[in-house]
Amino acid sequence: MRFVRFNDDRLGLLTDDDGVVDVTDRLGLETNDPLTEYAKEGLDASEYADEEPDYDLEEVRIESPVRRPGKVIAAPLNYENHVREAIADKDIVTEEWFTIEDKGYFLKAPSSVAGPADGIELPFNDRRVDHEIELAFVMGEEVKDIQSDDVWDAILGYTILLDVSVRGDQDRSNRKSYDTFTIIGPCVVTPDEVGDPHDLEMELQLNGETRQQENTGGMIYSCADVVEYTSIGMTIEAGDVITTGTPEGVSAIEGGDTIDAEIENVGSMTVEVTERDLAFEDIHVEKSQQDD
Repeated sequence: MRFVRFNDDRLGLLTDDDGVVDVTDRLGLETNDPLTEYAKEGLDASEYADEEPDYDLEEVRIESPVRRPGKVIAAPLNYENHVREAIADKDIVTEEWFTIEDKGYFLKAPSSVAGPADGIELPFNDRRVDHEIELAFVMGEEVKDIQSDDVWDAILGYTILLDVSVRGDQDRSNRKSYDTFTIIGPCVVTPDEVGDPHDLEMELQLNGETRQQENTGGMIYSCADVVEYTSIGMTIEAGDVITTGTPEGVSAIEGGDTIDAEIENVGSMTVEVTERDLAFEDIHVEKSQQDD
């Protein structure tokens, strides 16, 4: 099944002919985050997968599949080719290379989550901001201290995530948590339709030019490894989003750019980039004047 959230918090199933079956009322969903409610309640929408569509896909507005996850858990530097790229470019990392085992995961603010149609809004016009395509997944149940072999049954489905990143020496969670800096979509695809999550081709094009192209088999730590490690320190809840790192090819984006992201068996999305008329340095000037 392919779940979408659409038209102000409706939950739908995508059909093979680009239709949307609205399961919100069929399943009795009542919250504004219906996919998380679906996961927490342990519901099953499979009986509606062959229903006649209620809408054509082009008639609806696709939103982020999970409206406001409790946590967005991210794995840093999880592709070897991106590790080499990051070490060579001090704008990407200002310290020595580290892995999940060295410094652990990091968290992104849930308020940074947006859907493809929302686009990316750059907060500053004088700071480098990069695109990063990643395979992410949504947890289907609560887990704690879980072994990697047991993780697979706890995953609700997979999705595309754009981890947008301001470069600099600030903490990762700061640089990656601005509004619209976690674009998720267009759908969440159940594991039976995805197949092996570590053998998927993914590609990001910036203004029609391929910048990132890699197979997810290049991950250093698997999806299950990331969950196992994270669950040692915190309870992972149904609806939490976990993202698995980006391959090489990250590059700067600016207002007016168009990003096309695609992951095999998961989907594709087009995201527009805009920017605010605000310089990072202006903020420091204003604060200094206030302090005086």
